[in-house]
Amino acid sequence: MRSTSPGVARALRLGAVGLASVLALAACGGDDADEGGSGDAATGAAGGEDAGSSDATLVFGASADPVVIDGAYVSDGESLRVVRSIFEGLVTTEAGGTEIEPALATEWEPSEDGLEWTFQLREGVTFHDGEPFDAEAVCANFDRWYNFSGIQQSGNVSYYWQTVMGGYAENEDESLPESLYASCEATDDLEATITLTRPSSTFLSALSLPAFSIASPAALEEYGADEIGGSAEEPQFTGTYGTEHPTGTGPFRFVSWERGNQLVLERNEDYWGDVAQIQTLVFRPIADGPARRQALESGGIDGYDLVDPADVDALEEAGYQILRRPAFNVGYIGLQQTTPPLDNLQIRQAIAHAIDRENIITTNYPEGSTVATQFMPESVFGYAEDVTTYDYDPDRARELIEESGVTDLTIDFWYPTEVSRPYMPDPTANFQLIAEDLEAVGFTVNPIGAPWNPDFLDAALSGGAPMYLLGWTGDFGDPDNFVGTFFQAESPEWGYDNPELRDLLDQAEAETDEDVRTELYQEANRIIMDDLPGLPYASTEPALAFRPGVEGFVPSPVQNEDFNVVTVEPPE
Repeated sequence: MRSTSPGVARALRLGAVGLASVLALAACGGDDADEGGSGDAATGAAGGEDAGSSDATLVFGASADPVVIDGAYVSDGESLRVVRSIFEGLVTTEAGGTEIEPALATEWEPSEDGLEWTFQLREGVTFHDGEPFDAEAVCANFDRWYNFSGIQQSGNVSYYWQTVMGGYAENEDESLPESLYASCEATDDLEATITLTRPSSTFLSALSLPAFSIASPAALEEYGADEIGGSAEEPQFTGTYGTEHPTGTGPFRFVSWERGNQLVLERNEDYWGDVAQIQTLVFRPIADGPARRQALESGGIDGYDLVDPADVDALEEAGYQILRRPAFNVGYIGLQQTTPPLDNLQIRQAIAHAIDRENIITTNYPEGSTVATQFMPESVFGYAEDVTTYDYDPDRARELIEESGVTDLTIDFWYPTEVSRPYMPDPTANFQLIAEDLEAVGFTVNPIGAPWNPDFLDAALSGGAPMYLLGWTGDFGDPDNFVGTFFQAESPEWGYDNPELRDLLDQAEAETDEDVRTELYQEANRIIMDDLPGLPYASTEPALAFRPGVEGFVPSPVQNEDFNVVTVEPPE
């Protein structure tokens, strides 16, 4: 999951996989889907009989406004948090985990060759505008994404479509691959069959992304969802759909949005599942971490994300609840290899040895955080215990600099401002420690702080930032979603292209045997850490804080978190 819309897509092409792998993913769980819903458990029909039990309001402190409320156009956590409250996809992830569960689809089945996926859809579901949810609506959404054109094909706009599906009906950029998606057919009112151009081991898991949420086709057309101006680097969403009329089937309906102040949702009384226990859900953007804490303590908000590690003990002692997400992220320093002196491997190695990553973790990160040694968390299969590591060793850094023969050690070092991310709660504090370490061994650091969106991300992801702080929170539990996302295709973000690595990642994605896949991804991690396109340095358990009286929130490693199951009691 991106922290906000990226400047350039990491085109993750889904390669062919064998039938065994496809079938392994074919487990469908209609029974599970109905366990928690308030609708007709036997048929999957919408019911909504358990209307929300209170008129309470929950105010959640976000670190930023959404970019826009249209899952097809966003990849940042703050946008996706809101999208997930309003919209739903065909499948979702289990609460607190990464296993795939039914959502708008109750069952699914792949064909023997893995090219056709038939989804049985939930009965009796309506969009917030009263339009029926059916197979025609599913296909309309997939066909909309497939037929994106112009700026819509920018990696800055349709990031997840490119990441999962590759290309479009008519690729306008020759570097885009053939689309994984071929077509969608409404084979019945409640049965949609999606045809792929090749079998895929990650197709079903990827559909759990809020980016593949199903929207009302009528609202999409009426409110100009496809009207986009500006440029590929700075798209402007000129239609009102994503700012005033987002229309899904989810547990909350859109009410209003005043950028910089608040975004208001209300309970969907006709929701097919667990009707929200609260009447109103408010997202209030507060970029500054200390300000979010103050807002919680003053009663201005009921909870917030990305708690500063330094605040955890004090908040707990004061009676606030601290909830932690399982570690599923990696923070890294990007080293863009087309820019001197970062084009020199010994310089990149010197940087790695110069930085005291343990000190960064101890100083700036919460309990449970660890030094990352590679571009994926330890919990994901394919993690390699024997990658090349770079201990903190300033003397070795100086030796490598001397051996490199490089004399100009000036580096433009970018870091984001006014933002906190799970993998870097305080980017400025991280930058300061890293810059001090680099200058101690002879580098000259030009600090470039820039607003997170769009300035910083546009620079970092387009190759305009030689050295920068960034990270990634996984979307689903597969190494392909980490190292495949980063390195399976050439990207200006890194200025790094290793054909051997790309072939290895293609092979790993196509492999049907998980043991073999594990070995392939382990080898990929070894290559990456030898080449050093960047330096991973943190893997964290992000913390959330809630006041007493807020119950039911379940942290998710992939931030698929539901507010409709949260209850709120008045403050004492």
